[in-house]
Amino acid sequence: MYKHILPLALLPLLFTACNNTDTTTSAHPAFTMNEDGAPIAKKEAHPTTINGATLEDNYFWMRLSDEQKEAKTPDAQTKNVVDYLNAENAYTEKKLAHVKDFREKLFQEMKGRIKEDDQSVPVKDNGYWYYTRFEAGKDYAYYCRKKDSMETGKEEILVNAPERAAGHDYYSLGGWDVSEDNKILGMSEDFVSRRMYEVIFKNLEQGEMLPDKLTDVSGGGVTWANDNKTVFYTKKDTLTLRESQIWKHTLGTSQADDVMVYEEKDEEFYTGVYKTKSKKFIVIASTQTLTSEYRVLDADNPDAAWQVIQPRTENLEYSIDHYEDKFYIVTNLDAKNFRLMECPLDKTTKENWKDVIPHRTDVLLEGIEIFKEFLVVEERKGGLSQLHIKRWDGKADYYMEFQDPTYGMGVGTNLDFDTHILRYGYSSFITPGSTYDYDMTTKERKLLKQTEVVGGYNPEEYASEYIQATANDGTKIPVSIMYKKSLFKHDGTSPLLLYGYGSYGASMDAGFSTTRLSLLDRGFVYAIAHIRGGQELGRFWYEDGKLLKKKNTFTDFIDCGEFLVEQKYVAKDKLFAMGGSAGGLLMGAVTNMAPDLWRGVVSAVPFVDVINTMLDETIPLTTGEFDEWGNPKEKQSFDYMLSYSPYDQIEKKNYPNILITTGYWDSQVQYWEPAKYLAKMRDMKTDNNHLLMWCNMDAGHGGKSGRFEALKEYALEYAFMLDLAGIKE
Repeated sequence: MYKHILPLALLPLLFTACNNTDTTTSAHPAFTMNEDGAPIAKKEAHPTTINGATLEDNYFWMRLSDEQKEAKTPDAQTKNVVDYLNAENAYTEKKLAHVKDFREKLFQEMKGRIKEDDQSVPVKDNGYWYYTRFEAGKDYAYYCRKKDSMETGKEEILVNAPERAAGHDYYSLGGWDVSEDNKILGMSEDFVSRRMYEVIFKNLEQGEMLPDKLTDVSGGGVTWANDNKTVFYTKKDTLTLRESQIWKHTLGTSQADDVMVYEEKDEEFYTGVYKTKSKKFIVIASTQTLTSEYRVLDADNPDAAWQVIQPRTENLEYSIDHYEDKFYIVTNLDAKNFRLMECPLDKTTKENWKDVIPHRTDVLLEGIEIFKEFLVVEERKGGLSQLHIKRWDGKADYYMEFQDPTYGMGVGTNLDFDTHILRYGYSSFITPGSTYDYDMTTKERKLLKQTEVVGGYNPEEYASEYIQATANDGTKIPVSIMYKKSLFKHDGTSPLLLYGYGSYGASMDAGFSTTRLSLLDRGFVYAIAHIRGGQELGRFWYEDGKLLKKKNTFTDFIDCGEFLVEQKYVAKDKLFAMGGSAGGLLMGAVTNMAPDLWRGVVSAVPFVDVINTMLDETIPLTTGEFDEWGNPKEKQSFDYMLSYSPYDQIEKKNYPNILITTGYWDSQVQYWEPAKYLAKMRDMKTDNNHLLMWCNMDAGHGGKSGRFEALKEYALEYAFMLDLAGIKE
């Protein structure tokens, strides 16, 4: 389900299960064991009648509330659920025991490619250079700054994340922001992985923590007003986790005295707060899948009234930025692929908007970056990103050039307004992640940092392609492909991993991965299917893969797999599929629709129980998703969603080898979805292929925290696939 995750950053694993149940016992209140030692979950009738149909959810009992999970003394249901999850973990370890050493080898191999004592490229803001750095052997970074110069300035450690994370199974630093006078740091932290943050403040002159503390906050942290004592923050609903309120806090006072300045009462909308690059305005954004609304406040006067830019209008999307005496607006107003418009600061409703860059049917306008002399426009054409550079005075208007056939690229952190230097990031299948400074006047680019692959990496040994598969309806589907030249023969004998997502208009660009080398160097081909539901080819590409056209996403992926077999990129019996979150829905659908196509499927934190989840508005994110999937209370949507919902479409038939990962504390696709899906499939399937699940008992949707722990899941997933492909070392 859920748009807030990078699809390739899949859930890491913890390899020592907590409180493992005694799997030598033949029966348990929650499950029994079959002859192979697999847990067979109990069934309890839980019917739901809707739109004239009765749906039976025999595994509803697996659902726990947050109160049950957090209780110091577990009740009987909690114990049964935890015992079942740990029994599944133990079964997975048993079935993959023969690759235990291989997993460790892969983990050490991946870890060995990482430069352990690394540092980010510094970013200048308000007289300081900000950067992060890692020390050898540590999972977490130090967040630092130096005044005036990186060469002569004294390092200040703003956040000592290794120290903050010590003693915790999970740690995430969310937003961290410094007051305009550079004296106070506000930072948000999560120690559970439920994405419910707490904000604390630090006096940077004295190095001491302030008594102020804000709870139930979003991961974005705080936004400072220009008086250096007032902050605005987004508060979450404690049940649904919806970001629904904006509050104002004054340093030195209790959170109980804070003032709510905005409440988003429409349950389909989320809200958030930020400051414009000009530092002139505080902005509140209220957004839903198809509609948005913004209001602004003078950052010099935090107690003033808020000004609405354009009242919400159904299906009107827009976002705003500020420059001199105008607001600049990226909008879909009469523009499916969006256009850039401007308006005066005091006349902001849509009848006052004027074109800066008009709508184009073949170019998607994704965003802008404003400088004093330049406007940088992020666009997408033909499936690939591009940067459009324009001078405000009209003396320059051109596109930057990039070398790879398929790549990922985007504007980086550009806090300095009065500069002709653009910071951007670039990566491709072949080119490691790179940070550049680009002189928009001279067109010279300077490589500041490229991801170092420890142990050596020669890009000349690898190749990438950007091809098109043909869907059943004749639509051309872009596919990005990478392989190692010396191991790929293009004769239909190679194993191949096909990755996909295809939801929320998220575009899957072909970026570099050091972990992926462990597959490529063993003969695997890697491919991304740029299927409908993403936005690679423009807004229509997204709209053709959502709501009542959602099945295009699934059939596109299947068609890409079949095309790769036909074109001899992959052996027919060595095609693997992978996806996470909404990509896990994709995995569940294509597994049901074309089970014989896949040798193995890796499904991470998968959204597979579409109907039950979308019927329950107490579940985080459900109400904001109706425009993505549909509302099952409406019969037409219900019938269509039911026809592809992976949990509901499981049948008595053969399925491929499947590995599922999930997290006990996941607040986005909650653990019971994949657990129920697995339990039902194990009851129904008629084959002897692997059906395995790992539930990380200490993590949520983003997985285990720490840069090294994350590699353990990749090692498990890769060992699972390599073993099935007949590659043992």
